[in-house]
Amino acid sequence: MPQMQPERAESKNVLGLPLEVCGKDPVTGFYRNGCCDTGPDDSGVHTVCCIVSEEFLAVSKHLGNDLVTPMPQYGFPGLKPGDRWCVCAARWLQVYKAGAACPVVLEATHENTLQVVSFDLLLQHAVIPERLN
Repeated sequence: MPQMQPERAESKNVLGLPLEVCGKDPVTGFYRNGCCDTGPDDSGVHTVCCIVSEEFLAVSKHLGNDLVTPMPQYGFPGLKPGDRWCVCAARWLQVYKAGAACPVVLEATHENTLQVVSFDLLLQHAVIPERLN
């Protein structure tokens, strides 16, 4: 079940600017608000805004993080290539190390990601996607 987002100051992205929306179809984020926001109850640090690829999804599943199979009890629809999703920072790094990183939207990636993944590495995989309405 989606968590309620606690009240706090506006979140920043890895560029030091206000955090932008990652995805609304499907609705992503630990708080299911479309943003890769985080808080003390987000132990997985769901902060990397990705545009998932088939290879990323396959390798992630192989490594024990199935992002394809729907889990409605957690508000998770299951992903398909091209979906924008807030991925756990450590999981994104794990798939990167396995050779299957997917594109990252820096404007929608929370600054707390930098505690796990270097900015240079994120920059290497950065894309400028079409804006969401």
